[in-house]
Amino acid sequence: MEQTVPLTEEEQRVLGCLIEKGATTPESYPLTMNALIAACNQTSNRDPVVSYREGTVNAALTSLRERKLIRIVYPAHARVTKYRHVLDEVWALSPQELAVLAVLLLRGGQTQNELAARTERYGDANDLNDLGGIPGILDRLARRPEPLARLVERRAGQREDRYVHLLGPTAIPEGRDERDAGDGGDRSGRSERSPSGNAAAMIERIVALEADTANLRRELASIREWLGDLLGEPNPPPESRPD
Repeated sequence: MEQTVPLTEEEQRVLGCLIEKGATTPESYPLTMNALIAACNQTSNRDPVVSYREGTVNAALTSLRERKLIRIVYPAHARVTKYRHVLDEVWALSPQELAVLAVLLLRGGQTQNELAARTERYGDANDLNDLGGIPGILDRLARRPEPLARLVERRAGQREDRYVHLLGPTAIPEGRDERDAGDGGDRSGRSERSPSGNAAAMIERIVALEADTANLRRELASIREWLGDLLGEPNPPPESRPD
């Protein structure tokens, strides 16, 4: 197992997306470039939310391929290049371990409860009891000759310890302030943001909506491309495709 050079944030996102989609949507896996870009730029199950372009994703794929962590797939009856990860082969990881690792790659530091909830949709990873549940899987990842995960003790305002992956820089989501979580806080539910804070929040929502729209356009282009290959129809010229 070669893990001497940490993965960049872009490589982590690409690898995490390949693991996730391979487990949760096997019918559309391996992924095309368009599908992978859309997966990287999802606004759900991602922290942070990003807006990668093809050049960024392609550079990450090239680096991951050099590390022999992904492979290019050339379908027999399609002209679209696809990509898949090979972590299960290279690092000898079970579906359950891959699921936990994917969540850590895509969401940053997580508590055991968060990992249990967020790995439920990972197909074969559902049967966690075979490996001692989430605690057992985390222990296995931490005790490898070259550990893939470790415990991070709780910070101020956090109620539980969190776990992070060790493949490169990772974010640890800040916990809620104990005063907000307790009974002594304001129960009115009203936001205390200033007008400038509300404007910033509105801008963030607009940016997120624009990113969602761009992702939907990419997914639609990918579906059209797939249908064209399936039906043997020529792909539309580049200028007529959605952005």
